[in-house]
Amino acid sequence: MCNRARLSSEPETLWGASAALFDERPRDNRFDPQELRPRNRSYVIREADGTRGWDVMGWDVLGGQAAYPMTNVRNLGLAQWRRLAERPANRCVVPLTEFCEFTPERHDLGDGKPPLKGEMWFAVTDQPRFAVAGFWQQTAAGKGFAMVTCDPNALVAPIHPKAMITILAADDVDLWLRGSYAEIVALQRPYDAARMTVRGPLFPTRQG
Repeated sequence: MCNRARLSSEPETLWGASAALFDERPRDNRFDPQELRPRNRSYVIREADGTRGWDVMGWDVLGGQAAYPMTNVRNLGLAQWRRLAERPANRCVVPLTEFCEFTPERHDLGDGKPPLKGEMWFAVTDQPRFAVAGFWQQTAAGKGFAMVTCDPNALVAPIHPKAMITILAADDVDLWLRGSYAEIVALQRPYDAARMTVRGPLFPTRQG
């Protein structure tokens, strides 16, 4: 479920955020928001002390304390997730340009190598950079975040029938960051498939 994503931009004014980072800009090999993978760090937007700005967090809300990175969360009613989702200070939005799901079937590319799954990349046509609902917490490894998922729409369901990330309309970003628990749960819904595109399957490891 959405363990690949991309952001083709640098911090700027989006959805009312200032262009400044809460923490000093990172300079290490684990930081590459243009190719987001589990446990790597990425930009998120959150609010603190009345200021909305950018931060850098690891894509694993448990900070490596589980066998697998906890990158996506569906059930906000579970006690450990509700504790975070209820508090506006622990909510964030994750700016993305596109996200990936892998094909359910493997493809034989006729190159004598084993069949493999293809990458399907989804984008939003009415938002070149779109906001994904998320929440975060401080962990022993630093700040970690997860994206919130929901039912898939008609475009995503044939590729990943269980869930898709919760993409927010631009007008709903304020509500996600500041609203009540009941209000944000109501935003946990699939984005309009007619406002999205998909490309693929792509096989970047077999290029050339």
